[in-house]
Amino acid sequence: MMPWPLNTLLLGLLAASTFAAAADAPVAVVEAKIDGNALYQTNCASCHGADRLGLNGPALLPGNLERLRRPEAIKTIAEGRIATQMPGFSDKLNAAEVKALTDLIYTPLASTPVWGLKEMQASRIAHQTNKLPDTPVFTADPLNLFIVVELGDHHATILDGDKFEPITRFATRYALHGGPKFSPDGRYVYFASRDGWVAKYDIWNLTLISEIRVGINTRNLAISSDGRYAMIANYLPHSMVVLDTQDLRPVKIIDVKDDSGKSSRVSAVYDAAPRNSFIAALKDIPEVWEFSYTDKNGTPSFQPRRIQLDDYVDDFFFDGSYTHLIGSSRGGVGQVIDLNAGKRITTVALPGMPHLGSGITWAYQGKPVLATPNLKEGVVTVVDMTNWQIEKQIPTLGPGFFMRSHENTPYAWVDVFNGTKDRDVIQIIDKQKLEVIAQLRPSPGKVAAHTEFSRDGKYALVSIWENDGELVIYDAKTLQVVKRLPMKKPSGKYNVFNKITRSAGTSH
Repeated sequence: MMPWPLNTLLLGLLAASTFAAAADAPVAVVEAKIDGNALYQTNCASCHGADRLGLNGPALLPGNLERLRRPEAIKTIAEGRIATQMPGFSDKLNAAEVKALTDLIYTPLASTPVWGLKEMQASRIAHQTNKLPDTPVFTADPLNLFIVVELGDHHATILDGDKFEPITRFATRYALHGGPKFSPDGRYVYFASRDGWVAKYDIWNLTLISEIRVGINTRNLAISSDGRYAMIANYLPHSMVVLDTQDLRPVKIIDVKDDSGKSSRVSAVYDAAPRNSFIAALKDIPEVWEFSYTDKNGTPSFQPRRIQLDDYVDDFFFDGSYTHLIGSSRGGVGQVIDLNAGKRITTVALPGMPHLGSGITWAYQGKPVLATPNLKEGVVTVVDMTNWQIEKQIPTLGPGFFMRSHENTPYAWVDVFNGTKDRDVIQIIDKQKLEVIAQLRPSPGKVAAHTEFSRDGKYALVSIWENDGELVIYDAKTLQVVKRLPMKKPSGKYNVFNKITRSAGTSH
């Protein structure tokens, strides 16, 4: 073989070195600017509001996202978020678009939205000012009614719990949340919407009484056991609002801050009837606040009694005496707080992400137990409330959201709402065997959720969580279907008697 000519070899080496240098040199790439706001309006505004102030999804502002790091926000946008209705967008958006959305939601608004006393008073609507009859205008048992919230077209149905026939159906504000609450006698029902509207409805007279907007992004409301006050928990602004239930006029606005001035969203507020107080947990400050609503001199001061903790409380549950509060965060750490002593007394090793707001209690082998579904894992956790130790982990088909029972039934019903499959199944747990003994498919292929019982516990109502959904009514003893009622995405139904008597089988 003849050797390469020298000049040819030199030319080849020169060409190779030139190519290598060109490959190492930075290349000027002009990237098209991604319009994060346009992406937001297309993909996010329907749930989180065109102004990012929240609708059925929370407000997306830097102050609301302090506990969500940017990498987690990117992951949430791409993959969705467990235990919420937040879907993943990785099939629609590329990595650069997800980053642009993340940058947008961590950018402050040009001006901070304000919703104070002036705005509340201007929003108030008195729909009915005349005195109405003090007896129901219908013949059904007023304590065995169900309020059915239909999210599909933003209506509510009042359902006769004996005949299972609708009495009336009326429009509600957009995206009700947190469950309606009742006056102590069951005559009035109060609703709160995600965008801050509170409404008072007279069930006996089938009439909307009044409405007021108390916030921009609202979590839930509670009604005092004496029926005099409503307290509302807000995500935005960071406040709690006390209303006079007589006419929904504001009594007090409470700025939610810690000693350093750091403000916080409010996770939830509930009435603790035996204590004559409201209890609230804070989203961004590791504290629980208690507000007494009794005062011998007239109007209570609603000054918070602050219980400082080592961890946040996103969700919580009371024991039967309302002495102990059992709280958890998205991290899954359970805290047992003695409300009388004002401190945490122990922790509970709760796996995954327990949904304590949907917890229920019953007597098992002579002792009270708490059972909670799990938003992240296929398990129901049963806790011995005498020593706060786990009694049993009951395997289920997947992560659930709602768990319900009744004092007159041996069974607890739990869904698979957060599962990736089997979301059309309701699982029946024997409360003494602590095991699943039956699986029901009320409407195969459609999501089944949120069981609620009739006043006497004889019937169980299950929601088919679809726009073309229905209520499926079961005989709670035989587990056989007795009736079906078409509904528009019936997200929840609430029995008047079970709620005002604080049935151990339902949420409070």
